[in-house]
Amino acid sequence: MKNKVNEIQVSYKENLKASLSIKCSSDANEIIFNHWDKNTIGLHESFKIMLLNNSNKVKGIYELSSGGITGTLVDIRILFAIVLKTLSTGVILVHNHPSNKLIPSEVDKKLTEKIVKASKFLDVAVLDHLIITPSGEYYSFADNGIL
Repeated sequence: MKNKVNEIQVSYKENLKASLSIKCSSDANEIIFNHWDKNTIGLHESFKIMLLNNSNKVKGIYELSSGGITGTLVDIRILFAIVLKTLSTGVILVHNHPSNKLIPSEVDKKLTEKIVKASKFLDVAVLDHLIITPSGEYYSFADNGIL
């Protein structure tokens, strides 16, 4: 009994074939905004990732964290565990600003920089980071040259 350890099993099951394709930030915003819970988008911040295959087709959306009125914690180890588990080659980072403010904070910029740096070691493309608002507007880090 003293040599026993837990068995770890990793799995990912695709129920739908990836069919929605991302060509620009507005495509990503439309998909993610339609996916977001409209009852909570104006209440608290959440952070999600859009997982993409090599053709930039959406494999799925995963909510990484849900936080308070002005912030949410993101553990990049969990983020990349999900990316790797789903065999995704690209990812779009997304979080909401309940305040409708479309300007990224310094914390937003530093987190994005940290994720991009880590992604390079894993050969995963961080294609964008979107900030979305309850009104449906968005800010794209890629479009604004921050990524």
